[in-house]
Amino acid sequence: MVVRSAVSTSSLVSLKKKPPTQTVIGFPISILSFDDQVSTIVQWACARLSKVVCVANVHMLMEGYWHSEFAEVLTGADLLTPDGMPLAWMTSLMNRQRQERVAGMELMQGLCERSQSEKVSIFFLGSTPEMLSKIQQKLGQDYPDLQIAGMVSPPFRALSAKEDKAIVDEINASGAGLVFVSLGCPKQEHWMHQHRGQVQATMVGLGGAFSVYAGEKQWAPAWVRKYGMEWCYRLMQEPGRLWKRYASTIPPFLWLAFKQIVKVRLGMNPELAFRQQGVRDS
Repeated sequence: MVVRSAVSTSSLVSLKKKPPTQTVIGFPISILSFDDQVSTIVQWACARLSKVVCVANVHMLMEGYWHSEFAEVLTGADLLTPDGMPLAWMTSLMNRQRQERVAGMELMQGLCERSQSEKVSIFFLGSTPEMLSKIQQKLGQDYPDLQIAGMVSPPFRALSAKEDKAIVDEINASGAGLVFVSLGCPKQEHWMHQHRGQVQATMVGLGGAFSVYAGEKQWAPAWVRKYGMEWCYRLMQEPGRLWKRYASTIPPFLWLAFKQIVKVRLGMNPELAFRQQGVRDS
């Protein structure tokens, strides 16, 4: 279980003010510390604000780079956290200040811990009924005072308008301040974007964190995560699913990141180039 110290209220970002960011290949990555990002999300949740939090890695940014509709989802998010270490390293380099990684699994634990103390209830959306049952059981052990507002495993198909409204109504009626969404990238990000203003809670896309927390997939050891090798650890676990993704996203990301660094060093504006050339439909 991750234990983080509380942050003083004076360091919190204003409810009406978007958190500070650093552009990485055209996308605004949050440069707040881990604790400040958790505190900001919890502050939104306490006020039951309809916000969107995307936990970004290389794959997500490249999906946005290649697809203009998804780029709008990411740039429109209220908080885009640096999940992958490459994003944290790039942000540190560009901002000239060490950036902590804000990964899905640790963010989920940090939010559960803070929500328990702040009496914020959490709604879980996604995955399977069996996995949600495992998550509920483990949450009871790790965070006995955490309020679970509800859990829904939607069908693995497109929802009808009636089904979708029923889920939104259930979330809103539950009084949840946070909604953890695990529908897979980019489906969960699209869902949150489409339901901003409808869901009266702060939505956080957590992807594979559900399966790791439930114990169905192994979490990489701390030293592996520290040195940015979690991608390799995951590749060994799921080579059939991940090798093509990594091969198609990591090289172009490194090239785009390199170009951004060079342009900044030359005094050029890399954001203009990304806006003009970067985002395109496939």
